[in-house]
Amino acid sequence: MNKHIKKVAVIGSGIMGSGIACHFANIGVEVLLLDIVPRELSDKEKAKGLTLEDKVVRNRLVNDSLTTALKSKPSPIYHQKFASRISTGNLEDDIAKISKVDWIIEVVVERLDIKKMVFENIEKHRTPGTLITSNTSGIPIKFMSEGRSDDFQKHFCGTHFFNPARYLKLFEIIPGPKTSQEVLDFLNGYGEQFLGKTSVVAKDTPAFIGNRVGIFSIQSLFHTVKDMGMTVEEVDKLTGPVIGRPKSATFRTVDVVGLDTLVHVANGIHENCKDDERLALFKLPDFINTMMENKWLGSKTGQGFYKKSKDKDGKTEILTLDLDTMDYRSKKSAKFATLELTKTIDKVVDRFPVLVGGKDKAGEFYRKSFGQLFAYVSHRIPEITDELYKIDDAMKAGFGWEHGPFQIWDAVGLEKGLEFIKAEGLEAASWVQEMKDSGNKTFYSIKDGATYFYDIPKKSAEKIPGQDAFIILDNIRKSKEVFKNSGVVIEDLGDGILNVEFQSKMNTIGGDVLAGLNKAIDLAEKDFQGLVVGNQAANFSVGANIGMIFMMAVEQEYDELNMAIKMFQDTMMRMRYSAIPTISAPHGMTLGGGCELSLHADKVIAAAETYIGLVEFGVGVIPGGGGSKEFAVRAQDTFKKNDVELNVLQEYFLTIGMAKVSTSAYEAYDLGILQHGKDIVVVNKDRQIATAKAHAKLMAESGYTQPVKRTDIKVLGKQALGMFLVGTDSMEASHYISEHDKKIANKLAYVMAGGDLSEPTLVNEQYLLDLEREAFLSLCTERKTLERIQHMLKTGKPLRN
Repeated sequence: MNKHIKKVAVIGSGIMGSGIACHFANIGVEVLLLDIVPRELSDKEKAKGLTLEDKVVRNRLVNDSLTTALKSKPSPIYHQKFASRISTGNLEDDIAKISKVDWIIEVVVERLDIKKMVFENIEKHRTPGTLITSNTSGIPIKFMSEGRSDDFQKHFCGTHFFNPARYLKLFEIIPGPKTSQEVLDFLNGYGEQFLGKTSVVAKDTPAFIGNRVGIFSIQSLFHTVKDMGMTVEEVDKLTGPVIGRPKSATFRTVDVVGLDTLVHVANGIHENCKDDERLALFKLPDFINTMMENKWLGSKTGQGFYKKSKDKDGKTEILTLDLDTMDYRSKKSAKFATLELTKTIDKVVDRFPVLVGGKDKAGEFYRKSFGQLFAYVSHRIPEITDELYKIDDAMKAGFGWEHGPFQIWDAVGLEKGLEFIKAEGLEAASWVQEMKDSGNKTFYSIKDGATYFYDIPKKSAEKIPGQDAFIILDNIRKSKEVFKNSGVVIEDLGDGILNVEFQSKMNTIGGDVLAGLNKAIDLAEKDFQGLVVGNQAANFSVGANIGMIFMMAVEQEYDELNMAIKMFQDTMMRMRYSAIPTISAPHGMTLGGGCELSLHADKVIAAAETYIGLVEFGVGVIPGGGGSKEFAVRAQDTFKKNDVELNVLQEYFLTIGMAKVSTSAYEAYDLGILQHGKDIVVVNKDRQIATAKAHAKLMAESGYTQPVKRTDIKVLGKQALGMFLVGTDSMEASHYISEHDKKIANKLAYVMAGGDLSEPTLVNEQYLLDLEREAFLSLCTERKTLERIQHMLKTGKPLRN
């Protein structure tokens, strides 16, 4: 199907509908968002003398919903200006406009009768061939299209986005009885390539794949927590980041999503999955029924498993629900010896064998919960899907799990998993034993850089489809390794392109990482054509190793610190002036030194979800790896387009001084970090390394020439410095900043002004780098700076003096 999606209509503007509309606007699609007409006036409308016939009243519901969505945090939209791509209307006055769209997405209330009424109305205006899908989370697709035309049914299916649509990657596609294969193939590809999703074609079964397994997992924990006498805190400690799950873990996640939402899905499964061998588990435990009766639904009602309260001193305290007494109490700490054993294990997948081997309550908990999970997912094939990897994909993309159930089973071992299942009095599906008997000991395997899964009908390992657009570093790291030290791994991506992947904790940039970057450039210049700096961890880099800086400063090893900062600067300049094209591929948190690296690459291929900025002010210093210099350079480059030079320089100064961080890659253009016409954004992070490689290859083949070092940077000297100093004096006098904040700001001002030169002067980059390094080192001698760095190391949060 050669179809182009230029405009979509979203029917229903609730939280989900508005979120879907915003995400289509994110990727450049024009959106028509429609909702019902209000049946009565609001008090404000009555006061204004409006009637039910006024357009502002008729569109009130849709406009209020969209406005609320756009104000919500985290934002559903990459950049507020993208909201202009969304037009609004109502289902009476504007329904005819759907004849001009390419895709109609229904997101109304979860009632079959209402959905069928909406579809009947849509068919009156829909142009044949237009895609029509429902975002239902559980109503059978086969019932929805009954009575509709053949063309409608051919182009109709379920497309289940997870909330929030921008951030959760799962995109379940559920065919109806007559959905054409062309439509399914198109949506599968569109979801991955354009929407940045993990597309999963599911069967038309209750709750589909993600919610069926996800709700089972939560319900299983609800019962386990009572059986084992565990607390809410203990379960959240064991089911969070330590096993690669979100920080909100289990109970806090339920509070955020809403207990009523979970109960609705669980009840739906209990009522409609009578053949489910674990049906009893979907019956709600007593404590959940009590919470529902009390309307303790979570964040939406102010209390759930957790509750905010104020103590006698007015200080906010988070209370926890005691599941035995059903009273709220102060939080208790949760500590387990087994978790202590995993503190030195960075990779989550390597922790599982240790966790299930624990001799304490934690070990027992993991063996019980994993045993139940393994048994359950084995029996869901072929009921909800024919391919086991789709279950893992759904749980990772829809619930934020780093590893899916079958991947976890591989990590603990097939035999161990079977033992855990047996210990729970359960049995795995027969195909698992058949797989074992056939000599396959794992559900997944790696071959030639591609991931293979055990195909149950074929009884053999088959390549997971759709991988050709991706480069999965985990799959090639060992076989394509060119160089490795404790900070980086350098891999050969093929076609003459190297990749340097940070391997330090939180991908911080220290001596080994800098040495690895220099080695990568050496290798690329000698035997390759281009270099990508990219990884597939949670975050690109949280910045320089401030612990190393702190130790050098405390020991007053200023010569060593000077050398370390100069090495950082020199490495960034090598990124800028190497003989081969350098590409940075940032994603997630890209802070401080990670941002500076991106500022010095020839090109940035940023994931849409990139939160990038120069945040050094928070630890009492200025950017010292070329960031302060680079902002001065970029400001002067803007001078040529803008006569108000001081105002331009001030904008760049404030971006550093206020430690601004973009909330998406698109906002990074506004901050001057990404550059229009040079840097690009990719929506699907899984494609990022492959895209970066393609651009490096294209630049090399187009005849890349090493840039000439710049000597034409205009700095304004005293003219700018005076303006900055007056500003910081005023801000201190009005108590907006502290004395130490003023000192940091003045040091930055000196660098960005180019010193106290008597008149505007042309300088080279090294001149600015020297000023930057001198300012950075002088701040490291300040007691207040060391206090800030120490606070950051202890808490992970900046301290303001």
